[in-house]
Amino acid sequence: MKVTKIKAAVHDDRGDITDILAKDPVDFVTIITSKKGSTRGNHYHKLTYQYVYVLTGSIRALAQHGDGPVEAVVLQPGDLLLNVPYEKHALEALADSEFLVLTKGPRGAEDYETDTYRLTSPLKAPSTGSS
Repeated sequence: MKVTKIKAAVHDDRGDITDILAKDPVDFVTIITSKKGSTRGNHYHKLTYQYVYVLTGSIRALAQHGDGPVEAVVLQPGDLLLNVPYEKHALEALADSEFLVLTKGPRGAEDYETDTYRLTSPLKAPSTGSS
């Protein structure tokens, strides 16, 4: 899981112009809304690269490579997350949220489920170790 804080490419009196991706073609651009407390994902893709760009709200992203440790990070507006093929991933809405999903690979329209492999056990955020 790679997270990048995206900054405006151009800023002037009128506002900002922000390039979410530059010179990186995508096959599908999707807007998703999630209610606070809901979870999406708990799957992986074999072929698809998936970017998540947070527009509003707050999202806990979970990811795991193979049987390694589950990583967790909280995403805020302006954060761009990249999930690569075979990376298990889930998104938990910590607040009502809206985000873009930009995908490279067979992960949209009529092919939405063709590269989705559901997990038998949902990812869980790692324990912080405090009681």
